[in-house]
Order: sequence, then C-alpha cells, then structure tokens
Amino acid sequence: MHPSRIFPMTRLHRRRSAAILLLLLPACRAGAPSAPPAVPVTVARVVRRDMPRIVTATGTAEPMQTATVAAQVDGILTHVAFHEGDQVEAGQVLFQIDPRAYEAALQQAQGALARDEAAVVNAVRDADRYRELAAKQYVTAQQLDQAVAVADGVKATVRADSAAVELARLNLQYATIRAPISGRAGGLLLREGNLVRASGGTPLVVINQMAPILVRFAVPATYLGQIRQGGGRTLAVRALPVGDEMSAEDGTLTFLDNAVDSLTGTVQLKARFANRSGRLWPGALMRVVLQLTSEPNVLVLPLTAVVNSQRGSVVYVVDSSGTAHLHPVEVERSADSLVVLRSGVDAGELVVTDGQLRLTDGTRVSFKGDSAASDPAAP
Repeated sequence: MHPSRIFPMTRLHRRRSAAILLLLLPACRAGAPSAPPAVPVTVARVVRRDMPRIVTATGTAEPMQTATVAAQVDGILTHVAFHEGDQVEAGQVLFQIDPRAYEAALQQAQGALARDEAAVVNAVRDADRYRELAAKQYVTAQQLDQAVAVADGVKATVRADSAAVELARLNLQYATIRAPISGRAGGLLLREGNLVRASGGTPLVVINQMAPILVRFAVPATYLGQIRQGGGRTLAVRALPVGDEMSAEDGTLTFLDNAVDSLTGTVQLKARFANRSGRLWPGALMRVVLQLTSEPNVLVLPLTAVVNSQRGSVVYVVDSSGTAHLHPVEVERSADSLVVLRSGVDAGELVVTDGQLRLTDGTRVSFKGDSAASDPAAP
C-alpha cells in the first residue's frame, strides 16, 4: 500500500486516542484516594509539680454543738418568738411561759425579806443595849445571851429570805426561755397554749450549731503513721457533699482517735470546717479528702489522658507536626482528677485528654478551641 494512505489513518488514530485520554483523566482524578481529615481532640500539657498524697473516705457531718431546749419551770406557754428552722443567736428569746405566778412569788419573797431586815435592826439594837446594861450589872448574863441569840436568829432568817428572793427571781427569769447557743432551730415540739413542765422531759426545740461544723470519718489504720508524721491535727481536709460536688469546703483535722477499731481496722477522725456558706448539713454524707505528705517534683497529667489497653496504661502524645503517637506509661497513683506517672512521657509534652477513641498510632489531630495552650494539670 502506498505510504500516503497510511499517514492520514495514523493521525486519525492519534486524535481519537487523545480524546479518550481526556475523557478518562477526570475519572482517574476522582478515584484517587484523599488524605483523611485530622481528628479534633482536647490536649493538656504534662507538668512537674509537688503532688500531695491524699486519702479519700466517706464521712458524716455533725454539729459542733447540740442544745436541747427544755422548760425549767412549769406553766402555760404563751408565746413562741421564732419560726421553725430559723437561725437563732445565743441569748435570743425563744419562748415565754406565763410569768404572773413567778412575779407574785418574787414580790412575796421580797416582802418577807424587807420584814425580816427590819426585825434584824431592832434585834441588833436590843442586843447592844443589853451589853451596856450587862456591863453595869443591870441585867444578867443570861438575858444578854438571849438578846444576842435573837439577833443572830433574825440575821439567819434574813439570809434565808435573800436566798428565797434569788430563787424567785431565777424562776421568773426561767419563764423567759432564751437560746443557749447560736445555731439553726429544728421543729417545734410544743406550741403556744401547751402546759409545759420542768420535770416532763419533753424538749421544746433542738438547736444545732452549724458554723463551724464537724465531719466525722474513718480511714484505714495503715495511714496512721503518715497522719501522725504529717502533723496530726494540722492536716488539711476537704469535704464534698455527696451529690453536690460543687459545694466543697476546706478545713483542718481536729481529732484523731486514741485507738484503732479492731473490728474494721480503721481509725476515727474529725475535721472542722468554718461552713460560713451553710453548705454542709448535719447528718449529710460527705466525700472527704485528707491531704497527707506532699511528694515533690513528680510528673502529673489529667486522669482522662490515660487509657487502659491490652498493652497496659497508654497515652497519646501529640508531636510538633500534629501527629498523635501511642506511648505506654507507668502509673504510680491517682489523686482526684490527676495521675502521677513514674515514666513514659516527659514534662512539657502534649497528651490527648479527649477523643482517644478515634485515634490510632500516627493519626493526625487538630486541637479543639485553645486546648493546645491550656494546662489542666497545673495547680
């Protein structure tokens, strides 16, 4: 065949091949795999700091003082000067018992005292006159002794009358019942119009002193040496009401029992809290955190950064390029929301605290918000 006929056919084939390639190129580009997006995570920085050793326990709040208010005299309860549940102050009037009978008794005792005081004056004068007459031998010694005895007897009667006046005055004061301590009043057990008796045994109200307040708790006796080494009563304690972790109160240890309970292997302690906010309530369950000695310059990171895996405890460390790497770590202990490590990471490294479920070794990550600059493990 002639060459001139072959050449046009080759050019046609080339044009068709180029068109086919142009059509296939977008399809090839669409099918090429793309890099997976970065996984958003929250991170924190590993720090070195002094870390206190703590003991957690369950305790019960109890009032510093409890006063059971009862009547000391009999009578009709005429007035209640407070409401149930009120905060009352020491010396505040709480109840009034009908005072009329006690006012009359006081006046009667005062009258008897005035009468006998006048009799004392007369008896003393008689005794003085008999002494003068006895000196001149106008009266016998027996008559003088009788006059002196009468004067002494009337003086004794006056002393008894004075005591009766004080008793009557005291009974009148008892008719007005005041708060013996400052605290919160409980429910009323007797109301206006009731007859109260001093010997009846029925209290009128119970007052609990709540500021300051005590929290009683027990810890294993194995910590007894560390408690004594840490200063005993000077140790810091934090109390958190169960179910209300935001209402934490800080206080100090005030009581260490003098014996270990052989049945439970624990020792009883009490801590005192100012409780100015009134968040700690008598009888409420508390989560107590007792701070013992402090361990200096240890590796600390958030508890949420540590993941338990088949390889043991691990963390994800984020490098400068934004890639997460799996690092096995050796945990020494945990304290609240923090973990103390023996090894596995270095101070200053970034560890993932949230989002680990989507990570594998070598995954690219991005930081949520400004978490890269945060330092949750810092004090």
